[in-house]
Amino acid sequence: MKSWSWVLLIVLTILIKWVSWYPGWVERNYSTGVYPLIAKVQRFLFGWIPFSIGDLFYAFIIMVVCYRVIKFFRLLIKKKLTRRYFVLAMQQGIFILLFLYVFFNLLWGLNYNRQGIAYQLDLKVKQYSLADLDTLTTAMQEKVNYYAAFVTEAQRDSFDKKKTLFNNAAEAYDEAAKQYSFLKYHPTSIKPSLFSYLGNYLGFQGYYNPFSGEGQVNTTVPRFLEPFVTTHEIAHQLGYGKENEANFVGYLASKSYNSAIFRYSVYYDMYNYAVGEVYRRDTTLAKSFQVTAHPQVKKDQQEFIKFYRRYKNPVEPVVMWGYGHFLKANNQPAGKRSYNEVVAWLIAYYKKFGIGAL
Repeated sequence: MKSWSWVLLIVLTILIKWVSWYPGWVERNYSTGVYPLIAKVQRFLFGWIPFSIGDLFYAFIIMVVCYRVIKFFRLLIKKKLTRRYFVLAMQQGIFILLFLYVFFNLLWGLNYNRQGIAYQLDLKVKQYSLADLDTLTTAMQEKVNYYAAFVTEAQRDSFDKKKTLFNNAAEAYDEAAKQYSFLKYHPTSIKPSLFSYLGNYLGFQGYYNPFSGEGQVNTTVPRFLEPFVTTHEIAHQLGYGKENEANFVGYLASKSYNSAIFRYSVYYDMYNYAVGEVYRRDTTLAKSFQVTAHPQVKKDQQEFIKFYRRYKNPVEPVVMWGYGHFLKANNQPAGKRSYNEVVAWLIAYYKKFGIGAL
């Protein structure tokens, strides 16, 4: 922690914060400029490795923190804590936080401040009425009911081989890129999370590691969720930081792919987001939608509820509270509800391209 490194980190922190106020600049020069190169290099370096390097990095950080905590309490018990110890610890802590902030943003985090997919598709995303929501939910239910009739257990069983799941997700982006060139995804780097079971207790279905460029999928969640979770994480790899945008980009990729199970997965999620928003405004209308849902949809909804309850614990709400504040700190004022905001993107999409485009 030499003086020049402090100066460099502080200057970079100020520059990053200043640049984040200009979404147009971020879009042109970072998100569609330097970031795609950074992401490709990361995926080229680590994508071929069958396990998650990023997860090992997180595990190392956790071990270091645990070691430091244990050391602190040992010194506390032995009454060897000094003023110099606290000063050095504070200096190291601030230095590490600045270091992580700078590299998080340079490697990926600035994407939180881009103009994003709405700008690229010229969508007018704005507040919507209950009538708009009714139209969307009806369309989503028709889609999910249709594909529910074609999804077989054999198709779901095929995703026991995660390589099949991940290869199919990459193919979905290949198809989407034919219409939207900015969704080209190569090389690939999507992997099973080493912390999948822990993720069930913490409430995570997937996550992106900006330091290694890897997308991690919790492969222990119900299989009907896995295709959309995978395309969502790939959307993060392509530079869509906000959760509502990653949901929408994952939707574009999944629906572009001629696969009943991928389309069922995405329409299942989009239907649940839509009907959930209807429920917030009109519970009677929401219940009427559920009456006409396909039996397979109802069965999967019940399976997910059982899955959630099985892993419910006192720690998960605390983790989700912290995660919600992380999202708010990164240009997503709705926090955890940012995921639900994909509904506004879907409404803007059908208003521009027609209901049939959904």
